[in-house]
Amino acid sequence: MKPESKFWLEVKKNITRISFTRLESWASAGVPDLLCYNENNKFFTIELKVSKGNFPRFSPHQISFHIKHPKNSFILQKVLGPLSIKLYEGSDILRLVNHEPCAPIDESWNRVQEYLVNVT
Repeated sequence: MKPESKFWLEVKKNITRISFTRLESWASAGVPDLLCYNENNKFFTIELKVSKGNFPRFSPHQISFHIKHPKNSFILQKVLGPLSIKLYEGSDILRLVNHEPCAPIDESWNRVQEYLVNVT
């Protein structure tokens, strides 16, 4: 099983208050991995990334998507090594691509879930 597929299973297990639809990446290049719906009746997307370092790699199509859709799009990263998760706004894509300092919104499953539940 690929690392992002394993990460997807972790997301489903740890973020239970969000309705997820996993999107097939081959269907449309650059579209994020997850279409999400929260308790506020709001849709948003999440791109899942697994990386060994602080800066995940993105395809040009993924970068383009987040530039065109900076609101209600997120990047959820799992960093291997000292295991951690990091949630970023989609609008942070260029800072991540350019390896610029970028503070994540949250870094724990409970806080990530609370943040996403309250997306408006």
